[in-house]
Amino acid sequence: MLSVRDISVTYGERAVLDGVSFELKDGSVLALLGANGAGKTTLVRSLNGTVPLSAGEIVLDGRSLGELSRREIASRVAVVAQENETRFPVTVMEFVLSGRFVHGGAFGWETEADVGASTQALADCDLTEYASRLMNELSGGERQRVVLARALATNASLLLLDEPTANLDLAHQAMMFRLVRQRCDSCGASAVVITHDLNLAAAFSDEVLMLEDGCIAAKGKPAEVLTAENVRKVFDVDVMLDAHPVTGGVRVTSLF
Repeated sequence: MLSVRDISVTYGERAVLDGVSFELKDGSVLALLGANGAGKTTLVRSLNGTVPLSAGEIVLDGRSLGELSRREIASRVAVVAQENETRFPVTVMEFVLSGRFVHGGAFGWETEADVGASTQALADCDLTEYASRLMNELSGGERQRVVLARALATNASLLLLDEPTANLDLAHQAMMFRLVRQRCDSCGASAVVITHDLNLAAAFSDEVLMLEDGCIAAKGKPAEVLTAENVRKVFDVDVMLDAHPVTGGVRVTSLF
């Protein structure tokens, strides 16, 4: 379980996050929404300890994040970031195997369990035939899928995804959210996903947290947060809301 307790992050005199609190239960997916500059990426980076807190506390599985070593954090938290350009000539399989380093093996020292987890992650991400390809020869969307495969291969209990569907086509956008949803449902992992797609957030998340200027503007179930008033306030755009004809969940359509 992840507990974020009244955290703030400041850069100089500027508050990037101010008094943010929420809890994420095991098996849950939280969609993080907000306009550019709202503090979403800073929040995600604070959750794996790469951005220091100015105030507050983050507790993961009953332990304060500040008390955990970098190796302990890496064994519990996996990150899929926006930019994943890889200049080193490593193969896709080697890159995915590198995510298993915290379990004691990597590059030439991998165990059968490491290879099995990595092979399965590649298959889940529709990348089996890419295993011997070099990372620096892949397109942006292909690299993004490989980074997700590495995150899945770690078997981390917390997945942090910063706009994971940027560079992906429609089919692979849905695949990525579906894989994250399945991992949370089947293994009790939890995930925080930054996305600009309100409909994907509504379809795959258990809860939505909407940030505005570093503060929480709204949080709750998708239907509670994705209201015309909240979307207008945070994104300055008018939308029409109705029920999705298949899922019955909230559907958002921009009004131009």
